[in-house]
Amino acid sequence: MTAVPPEPTAAVTGLEALAAERERWRQEGRTVVLANGAFDMLHVGHVRYLAAARALGDVLIVAVNSDRSVRASKGPLRPVVPEAERLELLSHLRMVDRLLLFDTPTVGPVLERLRPEIHAKGTDYTVETVPEREVVAAYGGRTVICGDPKDHASTDIIATIVSRFAPGAP
Repeated sequence: MTAVPPEPTAAVTGLEALAAERERWRQEGRTVVLANGAFDMLHVGHVRYLAAARALGDVLIVAVNSDRSVRASKGPLRPVVPEAERLELLSHLRMVDRLLLFDTPTVGPVLERLRPEIHAKGTDYTVETVPEREVVAAYGGRTVICGDPKDHASTDIIATIVSRFAPGAP
C-alpha cells in the first residue's frame, strides 16, 4: 500500500500573483508578515523562527532564496537541498501561508513590492544588522527579530555529519 502524502498547507506563488493577494489582505485589514531565508536542511531553529514570525500577524509569507542566491552567499557547495525540495518541505508547515522563491542578493525587492507590515528575521540578526531594515522603514513597516536563540544552523549540522561520518572519523 502506497502512502498518500499530505496536501501542502501553503501555496508557492509568483511575485505578481502574491502582490494581488497582498492587496486583498490589506483591504481586509490583515497583518502580513514576511520571513525569508535559505532554509537549507530544515531544522528546529527554522520551525521556531517561522512559528514566532506567524504569531506576529495574520498571514505569513516565506520568501526562499533560490539555489543561485544561496550559492552566491554561502559558497559553491550550498545549498545541500535543492530549491524545489526546500519549497516542498516548507509548504507542509501549517504556520506558512504562502511561499515565494526569490533570486536577488537580498529580499529587498520583494519587500518593496509586497510591503508587509512586518519583516521578521531570526535571532542571528539585530534590527540594526538586517540589510533590508531601511527598505522596510521607508514604506512604514517594522523589522522584528523573533525565534529562539541561534543555537541551530544548517552549517553546524553539516559539520556534525562530516565529523561523525567522513572517512577516518572516530
